[in-house]
Amino acid sequence: MWPESYEAVTQAAAALTIALGAIFPAFSIGWMGSKAMEAIGRNPEASGDILTNMILAIAFAEAIAIYALVVALAIKFVPVAALAH
Repeated sequence: MWPESYEAVTQAAAALTIALGAIFPAFSIGWMGSKAMEAIGRNPEASGDILTNMILAIAFAEAIAIYALVVALAIKFVPVAALAH
């Protein structure tokens, strides 16, 4: 029974990891884009600086999704015995 339950738990953990790791950065990227457009609407002369900072912040937020993907793949494909040693 252990191998079957282990497989189910790892599948669920990997799915939850990538789901949450993709949803939250997506919401934050949308929020950052919205706030950047509001800021450009208030001060159009600063659009270059605002867009530069927005792109940098979006890159950092997207890195979180990439880290979540790496962790999900590690959960799915790295055996527990390899982690125990």
